[in-house]
Amino acid sequence: MTNRGVVYTGPGSVEVRDISFPDLVLREGPGVPKSNVGRKCEHGVILKVLVTNICGSDQHMVRGRTTAPEGLVLGHEITGEVIEVGRDVEFLEKGDLVSVPFNVACGRCITCRRQDTHICLNVNPERPGGAYGYVDMGGWVGGQSEYVMVPYADFNLLKFPDKDQAMEKILDLTMLSDIFPTGYHGAVSAGVGVGSTVYVAGAGPVGLAAAHACQLLGASVVIVGDLKEERLAQARSFGCETINLMDHDDAGEQIEQILGIPEVDCAIDAVGFEAYQHGTDHEESPAVVLNTMMDVVQAGGSLGIPGLYVTEDPGAVDDAAKIGSLSIRLGLGWAKAHHFVTGQSPTMKYHRDLMKAILSGKATIAEVVNATVISLDEAPQGYKDFDQGASKKYVIDPHGALT
Repeated sequence: MTNRGVVYTGPGSVEVRDISFPDLVLREGPGVPKSNVGRKCEHGVILKVLVTNICGSDQHMVRGRTTAPEGLVLGHEITGEVIEVGRDVEFLEKGDLVSVPFNVACGRCITCRRQDTHICLNVNPERPGGAYGYVDMGGWVGGQSEYVMVPYADFNLLKFPDKDQAMEKILDLTMLSDIFPTGYHGAVSAGVGVGSTVYVAGAGPVGLAAAHACQLLGASVVIVGDLKEERLAQARSFGCETINLMDHDDAGEQIEQILGIPEVDCAIDAVGFEAYQHGTDHEESPAVVLNTMMDVVQAGGSLGIPGLYVTEDPGAVDDAAKIGSLSIRLGLGWAKAHHFVTGQSPTMKYHRDLMKAILSGKATIAEVVNATVISLDEAPQGYKDFDQGASKKYVIDPHGALT
């Protein structure tokens, strides 16, 4: 059988190319550590990809801001149908419709056993944690493709209970692989609860998902900050307050106009290391979001930081930032006794409950992030539009199943 996928071909460039059809072995390829080559995955399945999404984290690689190798097949947000089952798989069958957590996890190590599947110790020989189609994450082949292999399937995959119901909600359910649990993790990490006032930095898909998660958790006011008015308009469409950091660079002053005081109970960073100085959309300032959050979060408050920070950034503004060393006002955070929670979302900790919220109609994440369906061949243009700040979450439909 044939297979096609979205391939990173160098800074600023992706192409749809013919790629290998997956089997239950991790083969040699771009980004696969030598010690992972030839890894047998009889515990895995082959999926026909139903939908797969473009993520802001993919954009960091495509912009050339990581050490991702050319030829890497992209895509870690995957929903699909099981078409082949490995010998050691017990609880999944051909025809099952499943969501794939972007974290590759073994289910056996000490971190997986305590639900920290984002830092699994067995799937990546280079560091804790694995993911599909991502730099330094074990070399697992990405899922912006027609077919993909998923290891440790019994543990990793979330099976939808009713296929017809799932297809009716597929644009919501596709967000379970990453951005909805990631946004929710940011809100939980920040300590959002009933009555909370929250500042969410960034109105991209993860920021919007985090804002919706805050609403689900009972926040009284959710304030979203961004430099792009189109994205802020999307945040207002589902009941958020907004502050435009291009027109007015003092976040605390704008928050005071909304709440009467220049501070919030807690905050979420949905921007990460490619942040721009407030008042400009071209002058990079990788620590500005973290420092702003420390300014506006009350003493004793928490900062949830699902936004991506890297250990190697070839395009950074200075030598320190190239190795992930930022000018953070840690003294301010210490003085205010802030609680910081960083790292990827442990998707499996949240995805089943969020699935139930979607299926019951309590969560409307597709509307929140403006889910927009495109074909596999339209993916390169989707990357370009997303990079220009389009307020859309691009959902790739490789087989035309949604059209």
